[in-house]
Amino acid sequence: MSALRSPRRARGHSLIELMVAMTLGLIVAACFVSVFLATAGSQRTLTQFALLQESARFAIARVTGDLRMANAFYCGHAGATPTVQASGLIGALHDVSTRWGRAPYPPAPVSPYRFPPFLLMRGHDCGSTHCTPAVPAGLPAMGRAVGQRVIGAGLLTLRYLDPAGGWAMGAASTIVGSADGAIHHLAIQPGQDEPAVVDVYQPGHLLMLADCTLTQIFSANLQGDGGFYPDAVETGRNLALPRMPPSFNAPRLFDFDRDFRTVTYYLQVVDAGDGSTIGALVRRENGGASELVRGVERLDFLYGVEDAAGATRYLSAAQVDDRAGGSVDCPPPPDGAGNDYGCLWRAVKSIEVHLLMDGQQAQGTLSPGATHYTYSIDGDVLPAAPDAAHRKLRPAEQGFDPRMLRREFSALVAVRSYHPCERRHQGAIHVPIP
Repeated sequence: MSALRSPRRARGHSLIELMVAMTLGLIVAACFVSVFLATAGSQRTLTQFALLQESARFAIARVTGDLRMANAFYCGHAGATPTVQASGLIGALHDVSTRWGRAPYPPAPVSPYRFPPFLLMRGHDCGSTHCTPAVPAGLPAMGRAVGQRVIGAGLLTLRYLDPAGGWAMGAASTIVGSADGAIHHLAIQPGQDEPAVVDVYQPGHLLMLADCTLTQIFSANLQGDGGFYPDAVETGRNLALPRMPPSFNAPRLFDFDRDFRTVTYYLQVVDAGDGSTIGALVRRENGGASELVRGVERLDFLYGVEDAAGATRYLSAAQVDDRAGGSVDCPPPPDGAGNDYGCLWRAVKSIEVHLLMDGQQAQGTLSPGATHYTYSIDGDVLPAAPDAAHRKLRPAEQGFDPRMLRREFSALVAVRSYHPCERRHQGAIHVPIP
């Protein structure tokens, strides 16, 4: 009988083999996790960059749209600068930073005058502690808290007439004059697409009567017959009575307080939602503010002005305000009028807009080089870190996290209604500033 074979001994893995296998598995898993994290980080970076670019495009488009309208009156600018008959012009405007009697500007006029250029446009350069010139009252103070203005961001206030407002004169609506040529009253019968007077006009509002030759701003009261009657000079609300237009070239009556737009752009600190703060671009129109886009850290403007010699120079707001220290002459004033206060604002023919945008969320996985950026307003030539020593203003000083993508965007906008040496049409009223 043959001998039985002994069973084969079962073999297993040694402890060393198990440890080697686990180590290799951990290395492979770590590689997968590393690749996943790198891919996720790259995706977050790409998403931030796309958001940054889209926000910048929207902000630039919104700002440049208003800048192109700056200084515009009826018929583009053919109607010339308005003659102000009313005594309460300043009270009808919003965001006024310079009032009568504040040197070097004159005291309140006592006779009719041209609309002053410093009330058409006014910029403000801001550093870490203050702005030059001083900003309008009613705007938030600079600071790091939510709701305050962003430290170091500039401001710009501009004004223009909304040509879609008002009532067309000469058809159902008529102008009735007195024997001496003054306007006695204006009878308004709104057209099909025009608003009812009671839906627009509020007691105390000023009126603007404009055609393509002459524009007048005056005070009037609305009576029960639906007519506007200019306030007598004795009431103190008018410096003189408005005059009948020298021609009836498509005249139109506007509610000045409503239809003359005051637009101010500035940056405001907002809550990012994760315990941090970021900047937002705010557009303020006739006293009502609305947030346009987030992720804006810096806002600056340079103003292209044409001097008396025809040369164009790009100046800061402070330089425009003081005529670049007296080194820039203004163009000749319209009709050779006398003192032309704030005249260099009338000579602004183009505006450079500069925005510094960020990715809105801090990203700790960004490489140091990814956070580098330039901001030309500060004189940067090469990209540098957010906390670089040469920076005039660092994100940390504004209260913003430095661990974000940042890029500068800019645009050059021509002011459509640039017309510093306008001529009045024949027969128009010429009233110099006192």
